[in-house]
Amino acid sequence: MEPTFFDKEYLIVEEISYRFNGPQRGDVIVFKSPENPGDYLIKRVIGLPDERVEIKGGEVTIYNDSHPAGFKLNESYLPPGLMTGGDLDVQVGSNRYFVLGDNRSVSLDSRSFGVITRQGIVGRVWFRGWPLNRITKFNAPVYQY
Repeated sequence: MEPTFFDKEYLIVEEISYRFNGPQRGDVIVFKSPENPGDYLIKRVIGLPDERVEIKGGEVTIYNDSHPAGFKLNESYLPPGLMTGGDLDVQVGSNRYFVLGDNRSVSLDSRSFGVITRQGIVGRVWFRGWPLNRITKFNAPVYQY
């Protein structure tokens, strides 16, 4: 998830709010790996249940009931000029999420293992406590359509 997170950082994962509300676009979540359930991964929620996610020309487009013609995802948390690789068109099912890592060129994410289930999500990253010079409280980005 570089440059947002690096190895050996201490993170606090908040697990309670998802019992009442589902993950939102932009949340950084921890979930069980679909390929190896004993491992946990950290990625950013891009596609929500029942949406369609298209990756083409380095851009991510989201299609849903509110935006049937789609909208290009503005990912201000990514370094300028970073493109999302791949050519993909995925229908995200009910209780499923499409996730991408912030280090798009080398990320193991929904482009390789597919959508993830709601049941596999542990919680959202809420706070980074270590190293001290990177202490941060995390909120989901607010998207403007």
